[in-house]
Amino acid sequence: MKSKTLRKDKINVITLGCSKNLVDSENLITQLEGNDFEVEHDSNQDDANVIIVNTCGFIDLAKEESVQTILQYAEVKKEGGIDKLYVTGCLSQRYKDDLEEEIPEVDAYFGTLELPGLLAKLNADYKHELIGERSITTPNHFAYLKISEGCNRTCSFCAIPLMRGKHISQPIETLVKQAKNFAKHGVKELILIAQELTYYGLDLYKKRALPELLNALADVEGIEWIRLHYAYPSKFPIEIFDVMKSRKEICNYLDIPLQHASNDVLKRMRRQITVEETRELISTARKINPEIAIRTTFLVGYPGETEEEFEDLCDFIREMKFERVGVFQYSHEEDTIAFNVEDDVPQEIKAERANKIMEIQQEISFQKNEEKIGKKLKVLFDRKEGEYFVGRTEYDSPEVDNEVLVDAKNNYVRIGDFARVEITAAEDYDLYGKIIE
Repeated sequence: MKSKTLRKDKINVITLGCSKNLVDSENLITQLEGNDFEVEHDSNQDDANVIIVNTCGFIDLAKEESVQTILQYAEVKKEGGIDKLYVTGCLSQRYKDDLEEEIPEVDAYFGTLELPGLLAKLNADYKHELIGERSITTPNHFAYLKISEGCNRTCSFCAIPLMRGKHISQPIETLVKQAKNFAKHGVKELILIAQELTYYGLDLYKKRALPELLNALADVEGIEWIRLHYAYPSKFPIEIFDVMKSRKEICNYLDIPLQHASNDVLKRMRRQITVEETRELISTARKINPEIAIRTTFLVGYPGETEEEFEDLCDFIREMKFERVGVFQYSHEEDTIAFNVEDDVPQEIKAERANKIMEIQQEISFQKNEEKIGKKLKVLFDRKEGEYFVGRTEYDSPEVDNEVLVDAKNNYVRIGDFARVEITAAEDYDLYGKIIE
């Protein structure tokens, strides 16, 4: 058992879930450090006496991971390994009452927008002067920039509005200030995230203002790549493609979750778009900017999804040949609209359908990668792993997309630097190359 001392608490912040959660943890860490706490992130050391778990409540697997993590540290606390355990984030926002009853070892639970309350519990002040500054936990050369919080959409399967509330945009000047601070500390790539990027500005400026934000961020000296994540396809502001093409700082990359390609399923999902409109949007994007790489995600096993509807989705993926594809299996979420209908697609069928989509995409990815052999691409290097330097092109986001591997025996590059790489070989999801400058 740890002995009590008069030393100031040492805090370990554990982050689960998506990049938006990571930004919340980084804001928390910034505030704690501003109050002179010693803070570590996702540390495997056992030297912290206070644990804060930032939870995810998105789908069943994420919720299970969050609960297991809380239980793990609750057991450590019971054994005297830590003094305090706090829980924040989406799961806590959504199931606070249940969690308080089932895991009483936690000292306090906080929702997604209760940072000041969590700080107060730690006898820390919420320092407004730190707004716009943020300690990053990613490698120093890239950072996530959350441009808005919440979502006004009513997709029938999604619980995010229950956990994150209505859409609230951050002012352009606030985001530019953050970007300048990042650039000052060596960040070269900004990854813009939100529940929905394309809704940005409607609350503040009474119009979709993402193009204006992109131009303002592209003007920040030192930022070489700006990447767009989580755009919504319905009523998509087409001028984004023009800005992307005209500004070299904006990556030819768009993450735009489409969810399905059957009109009946899209209607049941309340996605506010048809397959025909989706096809036209993708066609327009590629016509305006032939260099664009489109990443999308699909949801299989939605209630009532027939074999025919699933095959429509498969045919659509074969037709559109997206550069990057991810897939989720439907999770029956309480208090969503879809929860009122039967979750009638068996789990094994969901898994089979998810695997089939990834098999289709694996072949498409290999074909597209083979086309890059002989090309010279700008690559940002993230790490050294084994005998390779590992980096990404502008067409790839960290952790979820393809990587470029360069033999470390015959090439050298500093982590966090860009280099020109000639692609010499390709696999399904990786490229191999040599540095040429």
